[in-house]
Amino acid sequence: MTLHDIRVSRLGSGCEALLAAMHAEAFEAGEVWDEASFGSLLSIRGTEAIVAMVEGQPAGFLLLRTIADESEILTLAVRPNVRRLGIGACLVRESMKDYSVFLEVSVLNKGALRLYKRCGFSEVGCRSSYYADGSDALVLLFKP
Repeated sequence: MTLHDIRVSRLGSGCEALLAAMHAEAFEAGEVWDEASFGSLLSIRGTEAIVAMVEGQPAGFLLLRTIADESEILTLAVRPNVRRLGIGACLVRESMKDYSVFLEVSVLNKGALRLYKRCGFSEVGCRSSYYADGSDALVLLFKP
């Protein structure tokens, strides 16, 4: 598979079940967002899902909220069977096309940290004990 095999589309409400299913595959039980959570988020103006398709099948998504000239990555999920093929990077780069982008990521999520650093994000802050397990969140920012 190459990056040319990845098709990206932007979706609004109506894709909650798909997002919840992929999120459940990508995250540990205590970190999974349900269909209602995605429905709530997608009902907020400026929030959209960027979905990556590989061979006609959904492979991952990024949930993005944009306000004025700044976007926030709310979550990024790639199905385990297609990880490390460039799908996450493709989704992150798609989110970076128009605005500055920020996000929070656990200091324990080394794979995600490597991905975001490779995509040009810089650390701009830290939220102590941000996650339920007590781990800190790094605040990362990309400015075009």
